[in-house]
Amino acid sequence: MNLNLRNAIIHNVTGNTQAELQDTIVDAIQNGEEKMLPGLGVLFEVIWKNSSEEDKKEMLEVLENGLKH
Repeated sequence: MNLNLRNAIIHNVTGNTQAELQDTIVDAIQNGEEKMLPGLGVLFEVIWKNSSEEDKKEMLEVLENGLKH
């Protein structure tokens, strides 16, 4: 992914409230548009980089379970 795109996405959501961030995520998922995937990826990258090892393990378990269905 282009670093400029990553920076633009982070810039667009920096300072957003939790409610605004949730709206952004829910909107991207509900829209189902491919063009929203890079933004969700950048948000996940921020989450991953700022999570404890325990939180990362929990996310991986949730992901693994979600992919079993």
